[in-house]
Amino acid sequence: MKNRSIYSLFAVIAFAVISDQIIKYLVETGMDYQQQIDLLPFLALFRVHNNGIAFSMLSGLHDLALIGLTVIVIGFVSYLWWSTASARWISRFGFALIIGGAIGNLIDRSLHGYVVDYILFHLPSWSFAVFNLADACISIGAAMVVIEEIFVWLRDRRARGGEPGEN
Repeated sequence: MKNRSIYSLFAVIAFAVISDQIIKYLVETGMDYQQQIDLLPFLALFRVHNNGIAFSMLSGLHDLALIGLTVIVIGFVSYLWWSTASARWISRFGFALIIGGAIGNLIDRSLHGYVVDYILFHLPSWSFAVFNLADACISIGAAMVVIEEIFVWLRDRRARGGEPGEN
């Protein structure tokens, strides 16, 4: 049974990486740089290159430093994924999404020296940072891990007879 769940998680990682790379390829070959294609009044495709990590943080670091940092993060999250009990399937799925997203962005940075971003949420007077599918996988995966941790903490707290908020 554990082997089946491992294969499922590897499939999640592979799906995240492959779908991310296909979409980035289509954006890079089908859109001009900083071209905006409105899909909805608040959602557009907008091709840009991110030289840093999330929200362009650390954009002043050399590519090799960012690649090294990404490899370390992938290694750490892989350790967490591997060491998390198989019953904690929400966290394990979340870790797989994080790993898949990080690998997708690592491929970009290694091949191009930047990450391709293309999703833009915006209003007439406000816009969110441009991001990509890999970033969404990382964010959703992290949210899944945090949510399961909260629920496990609450369950354990109730099992010990304490109420949330008590020390």
